[in-house]
Amino acid sequence: MEIKRDVYLNRLIIRKNNGFIKVITGIRRSGKSYLLNKLFYDHLIAEHTLPDHIIRFAFDSAEDLLQIGENPIFAASGKDKGVDPEKFLSYINTRIKDSETYYLLLDEVQRLGAFELVLNSFLKKDNVDVYVTGSNSRFLSSDILTEFEGRGDEVHVQPLSFSEFYSVFEGSKEEAFDSYMVYGGFPAVCLMKTDEQKENYLLTQMSSIYLKDIEVRYNLHSDNTMGKLLDIIASGISTLVNPRKLSSTFKSVEKAAISESTVSRYISYMEDAFMLKRAIRYDVKSKKYISTPFKIYFEDIGLRNARLNFRQIEGTHIMENIIYNELRYRGYLVDVGAVELRKKNKEGKEIQSQLEVDFIATQGSKKYYIQSAYAIDSEKKYNQEIQGFNCINDSFKKIILVEKSMKPRRDDKGYLLMGVKEFLLNPNSLES
Repeated sequence: MEIKRDVYLNRLIIRKNNGFIKVITGIRRSGKSYLLNKLFYDHLIAEHTLPDHIIRFAFDSAEDLLQIGENPIFAASGKDKGVDPEKFLSYINTRIKDSETYYLLLDEVQRLGAFELVLNSFLKKDNVDVYVTGSNSRFLSSDILTEFEGRGDEVHVQPLSFSEFYSVFEGSKEEAFDSYMVYGGFPAVCLMKTDEQKENYLLTQMSSIYLKDIEVRYNLHSDNTMGKLLDIIASGISTLVNPRKLSSTFKSVEKAAISESTVSRYISYMEDAFMLKRAIRYDVKSKKYISTPFKIYFEDIGLRNARLNFRQIEGTHIMENIIYNELRYRGYLVDVGAVELRKKNKEGKEIQSQLEVDFIATQGSKKYYIQSAYAIDSEKKYNQEIQGFNCINDSFKKIILVEKSMKPRRDDKGYLLMGVKEFLLNPNSLES
């Protein structure tokens, strides 16, 4: 079954022949290789690119390694310095036979020795357009683009958005959303038939792949502190945190000490591996960022739930995480909004407090204020949700999203109320 990923495919298409190395990043199993070697390859063929001008090479493929005279077993052992770059370059040079454009699609390129030098050498060839993916240890790092001397162009791939997930789901949108909230959007999980399969897959990926990648990269083999910290973060998604608070919670829960600097470092490691994403607060009135506290969201909600053994499936916090990921999927920069409120108490003394707007989504000149409300069962609850909106004096659109399916509607203040599934399934929903 083919899952269309047109958003990412189009991002690759508009970057064709731009003189940069196209670096496809993302958490493991998010669909990077499928995007490059299936969807983008099919696009090139449909555009009448000759097959022999598309050079695909996977550095984790025994068949491909044998083509260049590498021993697949030795190359996979990790005992050497990677696949011999000289053998690979010689192979590529035999494939390039004229001055027409060649598309070089490289998978798991971090297994190539001195891959930065090799890829930079291709930039000197006018007729070679390079696309690469990579994962684990070094290549998972978000700073990989610096290795290409400023000539890297990133396309970040997330696990399936809800609309991508629903396109192959057999059932109603309500059933799809319920499943998505529990198991997330990894393509492999989406295609599995039973809950047992999905749970086992996610549990295995979290313990045996994602955390191990980070442990290898940062030499944390005997340290399970990061995993315990991740449990605490998973329990508190969508809430404001800071290193001091997490350090204190860790001490209370684990009966052991962890410094604030270690907390910050471990969060950065998990961000670099694309497991987590930090959302910084932005003071709407003073127009400045507030570095702490901040919010942390998971790249895939299924991984978060797996980390907690599927025990804490709270709709309120999970829906907020899904909305955050959707906004990023659509290409928005996303901050958490902070709005100052001043009012007088009964004695006439001015009291200052701070209200929260869940998200400020910006893209160029467009800006949206978005509140994730899950359920609004009374006028009092509605008024609580729009308090932050009432204190913002600009004219940008303000949107409240609820779990209940409903068509977009406006209140007497012009605020837009919409069901989250309608928001997620309509790519133009913010323009409603």
